[in-house]
Amino acid sequence: MTSRERVQAALRHESPDRTPYFEYLLLSPVADKLLGRRYAGDPVHWDGLLADVGWENAVRRSAADRLDLAAVLGHDLIFAFPTPPPEGDGTRPPVFSARADADAGDDPVRNVEARLRALAAEPAPSDETFRIYEILKEEMRQRDMDLPILAPAYRHGVWTNVDLMQTMVLAPEVAHRHFGVMTEKAVAAVEKYAALGIDQVAVGGDFSGSRPLISPEAYRTFIMPEVARVSRSAHAHGMVAVNASDGDLWPVIDEFLIGCEVDGYLEIDQFAGMDLRRLKQQYGAQTTFYGNLDCGNMLTFGSPDEIKRHVVECLEAGMGNGGHILCASNAITASVPLENYLASVHAYRDFFSLPRLRS
Repeated sequence: MTSRERVQAALRHESPDRTPYFEYLLLSPVADKLLGRRYAGDPVHWDGLLADVGWENAVRRSAADRLDLAAVLGHDLIFAFPTPPPEGDGTRPPVFSARADADAGDDPVRNVEARLRALAAEPAPSDETFRIYEILKEEMRQRDMDLPILAPAYRHGVWTNVDLMQTMVLAPEVAHRHFGVMTEKAVAAVEKYAALGIDQVAVGGDFSGSRPLISPEAYRTFIMPEVARVSRSAHAHGMVAVNASDGDLWPVIDEFLIGCEVDGYLEIDQFAGMDLRRLKQQYGAQTTFYGNLDCGNMLTFGSPDEIKRHVVECLEAGMGNGGHILCASNAITASVPLENYLASVHAYRDFFSLPRLRS
């Protein structure tokens, strides 16, 4: 099977020749060490890269480095986010803090209203913001690669947004207006992606840690209908919608997967209790699960032998009628030692009798 066929089989709940594999967010310094150079796809390097080579070359290097990593690691799917546009093109959003607004003060409802005014004044993203996807496709054609692309359209998280969470209780109509605006922006991104031939969009956004930050009723009332609208927009363009959030989602798992009308679940947080085997048993007929190697604990603190067992357990839990794409639960950051990350890569390759990576 090709990578595209492998991913499509997983999404159709058919058994591929092996579990598809990719990395959601692979960052420095692990990515730097794998490439043998500073990884241009890490946002922390963007400003320096821009100063060194200019905007167009910075975008091209970011795309090329993403594909180099995918080639080195044997990925079947690639995640990429839009880049900042060139300076001075008039589409960069204004720097805004509701707390700095003269009328905002400590009133959460007025703070949300102030943010909504700022969002109304924010220009639509320029085409340059999405240029990286055109370049990725150009590069793949030149390299004879064909990896499906996953792009972000998540706008409905509440993580750290205390004002918004309070407004959901104090002034529901203002909170509804906020989420409606977020849906409009997410749908606009979906339409841009569709025009560029992007395959999959990540929707939703973080709303949970060790437990949800809002009540199940609040999730059903404010977030679920809006995410479903974004999913329907993606489906209308023939795209896959993948809901994304860390944390314990069991209290709203029906709403998160079925109510939001999504095809997949990304950022599956094992440490918060999201067990892949249980998820697969309950929702495996209609949902594809992306994950869920525990990056914050096992990949960070485990031994290579423990990590190998963890990868095998994850692969076995996700098997049966497709529906599983292996990746870490979230980002591979500086907390993950290179030795541990390579242990996870080799465990996957050993499981499917693939040759190990060369040094």
